[in-house]
Amino acid sequence: MPGVPLASCHLTEDPRRPRGLGEALGRRCGSKQVELAGKALVLVEFIRGVPGGHYAMSAGGVSFVQIRFNDIIFYENCGGGSFGSVYRARWMSQDREVAVKKLLKVDNEVEILSVLSHRNIIQFYGAIQEAPNYAIVTEYASRGSLYEYLSSIESEQMDIRQIMTWAMEIAKGMHYLHSEAPIKVIHRDLKSRNVVMTADKVLKICDFGASKFHSHTTHMSLVGTFPWMAPEVIQSLPVSETCDAYSYGVVLWEMLTREVPFKGLEGLQVAWLVVEKNERLTIPSSCPASFADLMRKCWLTEPKERPVFKHILSTLEFMSNDSQLPEQCNSFLQNKAEWRCEIEATLERLKKLERDLSTKEQELKEREHRLKIWERKLTEQSSEPPFLPVATKISSELFFESRMEESKSLEMACEIRAPSNGEVDGRSLQAMMEALGDTLVPRPTLCPSIRVNMRAQQNSSKSCRVRKRHKIHMALAVGDFHWSSEDSD
Repeated sequence: MPGVPLASCHLTEDPRRPRGLGEALGRRCGSKQVELAGKALVLVEFIRGVPGGHYAMSAGGVSFVQIRFNDIIFYENCGGGSFGSVYRARWMSQDREVAVKKLLKVDNEVEILSVLSHRNIIQFYGAIQEAPNYAIVTEYASRGSLYEYLSSIESEQMDIRQIMTWAMEIAKGMHYLHSEAPIKVIHRDLKSRNVVMTADKVLKICDFGASKFHSHTTHMSLVGTFPWMAPEVIQSLPVSETCDAYSYGVVLWEMLTREVPFKGLEGLQVAWLVVEKNERLTIPSSCPASFADLMRKCWLTEPKERPVFKHILSTLEFMSNDSQLPEQCNSFLQNKAEWRCEIEATLERLKKLERDLSTKEQELKEREHRLKIWERKLTEQSSEPPFLPVATKISSELFFESRMEESKSLEMACEIRAPSNGEVDGRSLQAMMEALGDTLVPRPTLCPSIRVNMRAQQNSSKSCRVRKRHKIHMALAVGDFHWSSEDSD
């Protein structure tokens, strides 16, 4: 509704328009639990008399203050939120220090922030909608994020009273989002970086870039930061408000230990450990039992078994009345050197587990690579013709072949007659036969009066043949296939 001047600074119902914007909200949420159905919700200016201020309407039918881009002076970058960078700036016409989150477009976050109002939720002032400049303008928390505070030296002075106060403030803000806001919201990215601290140390939940209306959370995309994310959010499964309870347990662990959750591990490593190995942050053995029990309940794998924030608030109220808890908790906080080794030992175990996984994963990748090569070779081989192509080299040779054959033969005949008394003649014959050498083998035993008739015949023949021949030489090179694997699995 451009051109309508802005007047006051709170959410109000207009009885003159009973079925206006409320109907749009009812359609947007699609839930019978929405109390604003059939009523109009008008967002008016927080500060009276903004020069040139106008209403704007989001895609979901929610009104918000539209702030001019040239009315903002930007200072330093305060860090990055979900889907945008956050800057400290000054809203000139109001002389107010603000936080400006730059966006690619005004989106769901404006729609959510414009209907929220709680002490522990960041206050929304308006949005900039001047292409290409789109941004959200909120109150500025001068002490920075809870994450930054817990990393500072000042945090070493924290006591049980401070921790309990902040635990209650965060739980109250989350309970408002889940149960008391005009439109029920699941944050999905609750972490210490998204909890900011005002000058008087009041905690406020901010950065709703990953948030969704409760009725629109059947299936969620992967958003958030892994160490704080519930298993079902990591897996992009249907979620409920108890995914925020899981994240709350991690923030509570941060306040008690002043340590970074899963320090030294990459996001995907944490995701694998939480989902596949069901690993959780280490709770030191000396941690007060009431805090340890609350964190364990928040980290249960089954979402329905986790406490809702109404029960978390009841638990914190009960703990605040425990007279022994302050002494137990302060002793725990002051003896960090004694129990920090437990956290470090767990981190080393998880890192080793992850390294073993990485090694096995690399082996599987290499094996898969070899199998793909083998499969490709088989595919190529199956597409080849039955007879592989050949490369030939042909040469011819003309030559003459000559063959000569020669044969010799010797024939001998011997007739011996031996009368009864031939001893003298036999001796003569024996001498003659000895002269013949080894021609007669074996030698006969000579007797007297032997008559010998011998005949020898020698034959010889020789032949010669010549042939003309033609020889052809052909060299073939056939394509072949080679593949080997050293895999011994």
